[in-house]
Parts: sequence; structure tokens; C-alpha cells
Amino acid sequence: MYFTALLARTDHGWEASDTELDDVESLDELAELARAAVPDDETVLVCIEQEGAWFGLVRVDGEDDPRVFVSDAARALRSAYGEILLTDELLGRSPTSTDSLERMVDLDGTEDGTDDDSDEAADHADEEPASGEAAPRGPVGDAGLLSDLGIDTSTVLTLSPDDALGEIADALGCADVLEAVR
Repeated sequence: MYFTALLARTDHGWEASDTELDDVESLDELAELARAAVPDDETVLVCIEQEGAWFGLVRVDGEDDPRVFVSDAARALRSAYGEILLTDELLGRSPTSTDSLERMVDLDGTEDGTDDDSDEAADHADEEPASGEAAPRGPVGDAGLLSDLGIDTSTVLTLSPDDALGEIADALGCADVLEAVR
């Protein structure tokens, strides 16, 4: 079972709302959803947790790129919500390049430079895996995304998925607001 919520910092303190992510297919769409939750360029935290398995945080500050933290990438990758957060960039993977696609177009060996192509393929043998392959076990992303809000990196890295969002909300002073949408 999943729990998803938006925590928005406003002039009046933190406001929480539960949110459905069923129509969200990418991190960009998730960031737009977060931006739409507040009228100004306020800080918004998208909180996602899967019971006892993993949690994810996405911080959106105005038009800045979203900052993401996922507590266990391997577990999150098995989830539709996790797949939204686990971009190639976050996992340290190079997206499949056009060059590798071009190398695969004519595999019959009749094109000029066949020997060079095989040398080039050997040169790329130790590149990062393409997207869709396994993610590392453990945390990935920006564990310092809450440091200016009073939650240091080491705390984020040691949070248990069982109650991470509750502990974060407590530290931010908005536990009652988050519990109201649970």
C-alpha cells in the first residue's frame, strides 16, 4: 500500500494534501503537479512511501529542477511510483545514446568499417547499463535536500521506511497537518 502527499511551505506554515499520482508518468509531470499546488514559488515536498519497503522525497522550489531522494532504489524500481523518481540521471546511468542505436542498424557486416565498429563496440563494453536494468540497493539521490529545513543528511539516510514521513513532518513542525491527510 502506498501513501502520497504534498507538503507545501506557505506564509502561514506547512499545508498538506493527499494526492493521486496515477496519471503522473514522469518526474517532470510530478514537478508540475507540485508547482500547481502552491500559488507562488514556495517549497513543495512530494512524499511517497510504500509500507515498510521504501520512501521517496521530491523537493520542488519554484522553477528549479526537482531534487529527489529515494531510500532504496532497488525496491522502488519495482514500483510504478518508484519508476517516476528513478531517472537515468539519478541512477547514474547514461540514457541509451543515438550512437549505440546507429551501431545496431546494420548488423550484417557488409558496411564499410566493420572492423572499426567492432572495436568501437568493445570500447563501450564498460559503459553504464542502459535504463531498465537493475538499480542499486540502498539510498540514491540528494540526501541533503532537507538540510536548509533543519533535517541534516545523516538523518535522512538513517530514516526507517516504516515512519520516515512522520519523522520528517515532526522535524518540520507539521506532523499534525500530515496526519490529517493520512
